[in-house]
Amino acid sequence: MIVCSCNVLSDEDIRAAVADSDDAVRHAKQVYGCLGCSAECGRCARTIKTIIDEALGPCAQSCCAGCPHGHTVAANDETAEPAQFALAAC
Repeated sequence: MIVCSCNVLSDEDIRAAVADSDDAVRHAKQVYGCLGCSAECGRCARTIKTIIDEALGPCAQSCCAGCPHGHTVAANDETAEPAQFALAAC
């Protein structure tokens, strides 16, 4: 399904960008960057965010506490070192 008609991006393109990224892709702007384009009208941003959250699955809620995306802090480990990259929503 085409999600972004301005850049002709499909839901499969977005899922692939999330899966192939070395960093935890969390925002539409990051997806655009991964795919070599930029937002035009912005009407697709909410749908892209929903697809990102679905693609990340349970990690979407727990990424700040530790996840398979390379963060070093375990979900319930208060003695662990802070994660290398802090997310603004954390």
